Amino acid sequence: MCLAIPGKIIKIDDKDDSATVDYGDGTKRMINISLVDVKIGDYVLVHAGFAIEKLDEVEAQKTLDLFREMLSDLEGK
Repeated sequence: MCLAIPGKIIKIDDKDDSATVDYGDGTKRMINISLVDVKIGDYVLVHAGFAIEKLDEVEAQKTLDLFREMLSDLEGK
């Protein structure tokens, strides 16, 4: 199964098409943004270290909330 997770762009390094994303839980990762046109503050869908799509903030937050809910349910079992 493949997963793509929304993240918020918090820093961009133009010289190598990379950016730092925040996944909303304190987790931050470097990703490649060569496939999308983004700016700081944008939300992107990240798969295998690549931003593959720009997302609307509301939709990104809904998806992140669902991930948190699923993790909470798993931890409660």
